[in-house]
Amino acid sequence: MQQREPSGAAVGWTMFAAFMMIMLGAWWLIAGLVALVNDDFYVVTRNYIFQFDATTWGWIHLIIGILVLLAGFGLFRGAVWARTVGVIMAMVATLVGFAWLPWYPVWAILFIVAAITVIWALTAHGRDVTEV
Repeated sequence: MQQREPSGAAVGWTMFAAFMMIMLGAWWLIAGLVALVNDDFYVVTRNYIFQFDATTWGWIHLIIGILVLLAGFGLFRGAVWARTVGVIMAMVATLVGFAWLPWYPVWAILFIVAAITVIWALTAHGRDVTEV
């Protein structure tokens, strides 16, 4: 069986995804802790579609932040579950980019392209990280 050469570009994009997930997970974790410590820190509008209090949002952000943070570290080991979380988060980012198109078309397109590239790197070459 012939061993294939790891893709340098794919490893680079996988590392990018890992670092971004670690950074975003830490931000979500901090946002969740702030909401849990100080209920009055975040302002909620009356007509908001999701009628949760700050404590509920704090727990949601804290749990998602921990999951994304751990998945970011898991990407460095080539863990399949971490790649799965990374692909799901990149798909969500792609949807957010499409929602941004009317307001910030250039940034939205760059966001979409980066997310699609991360999806490609994690699905096609995610195992390459452990081989380098």
